[in-house]
Amino acid sequence: MSGHSKRFLHGLLTLVLLLALMAPGVMAQRTTIVFWHAMSGALGEAVQYLVDTFNESQDEFFVEAVYRGSYEETMVAAVAATRAGNPPHIVQVYEVGTRQMLDSGVIYPVYQLMADYGIDIDWDAFIGPVRGYYEFQGNLYSMPFNSSSPIMYYNKDAFRAAGLDPEKPPTTWQELEQVCRAILEAGVTRYCFSSNWPSWIMLENMHAWHDQPFATLSNGFDGLGVELLINGEFGLMQVSKLAEWHKEGIYQYGGRGSGASPMFSNGDVAIFMESSAGIAGFRNTANFDWGTAMLPHWGEPYEKVNTIIGGATLWAMRGHDDAGNRGIAEFFKFLAQTENQVWWHKNTGYVPITVTAMEQLEAEGYFDEHPEQKTALLQLTHAEPRANTRGVRLGTFVQVRDIIESQLENIFAGLVSPEQGLNQAVQQANQTLREYQMIYE
Repeated sequence: MSGHSKRFLHGLLTLVLLLALMAPGVMAQRTTIVFWHAMSGALGEAVQYLVDTFNESQDEFFVEAVYRGSYEETMVAAVAATRAGNPPHIVQVYEVGTRQMLDSGVIYPVYQLMADYGIDIDWDAFIGPVRGYYEFQGNLYSMPFNSSSPIMYYNKDAFRAAGLDPEKPPTTWQELEQVCRAILEAGVTRYCFSSNWPSWIMLENMHAWHDQPFATLSNGFDGLGVELLINGEFGLMQVSKLAEWHKEGIYQYGGRGSGASPMFSNGDVAIFMESSAGIAGFRNTANFDWGTAMLPHWGEPYEKVNTIIGGATLWAMRGHDDAGNRGIAEFFKFLAQTENQVWWHKNTGYVPITVTAMEQLEAEGYFDEHPEQKTALLQLTHAEPRANTRGVRLGTFVQVRDIIESQLENIFAGLVSPEQGLNQAVQQANQTLREYQMIYE
């Protein structure tokens, strides 16, 4: 064979080798990390962007993001899959599932995971309301990811049409009632206000916002023998006013979960209570001038403290090999980086969950340009979290919320009085909590 032929053959073999290295079969040698999440729409696109960015940043791991339905569906499926021996590597679980995940026996605590793989994370860098909610026995068991708090959205155009100052949203429930009467009298909107997530916003957060206990044992943080307290003086007052306003057409019950959002974006209500994560959606759907403000407060004799977080964290699941666990840890490290936290906040409305991200946003002047995105942060940090304002941690939290919202529906339909409905909710919820305690204590 001539020298020319040899050089040609060598070049051809080199080209074949390079093409082989780029082939899917070789790409598959990257360790795949399966990540189940519960985000669709604009939020799902934001999740995929972060995943794609991580995948492009290195060639050892490939995170596969899989949408698994609602938060509840995702959590139930992940626990079942893990117990069946086929777990995802990472699962996104909303805050109400925290107690169940802690007791499930299928998780790899994040503080332990990161230590085992030599990845240094400054846990103190996470802001207090986030760290405090997800800590257990002094350590973080899941990776903070998307944290939010409910805030008040309001239609500035509707305020103008009713002769109200669009830069002065109501700060108290008493002011909100006056504003609502003016808006309805002017015929600007069909109803005045509504809310998503009724139990989370109107009861769980209202109790915290006013430093009132939602349940015994520091809202469940101090043990399993917890009982609800929502039928006390504050809870009865809060629900009675909602029922009264519902009769008058001031307040319109919009259903459970996040199904009431179109009422605001379509202009049926002028004021809407929703997660700060709703910012991303309303940017796309609300064709009017709108702003955000802190949730209304009742004022004296109640102290204004802080609201509590919603959203979710990421849990590492047991049952994977060394490479898989290391991939989980590397992905978590990537998500905690300041630039990714800043991007996530800007594009979703979830609060910046690290001090460094908060400082960078302030330094950039981002909150001056987008004050609507600072509201939730101001609420969460209005005061240092305390026993009544750290959050709520219940073993049967999903069932408890369903029970509460079922009774709220009965109250708004006039089937029971506020007192009867709340008493029944407490009785039914406490029964589920006792059953859970018997299993896990």
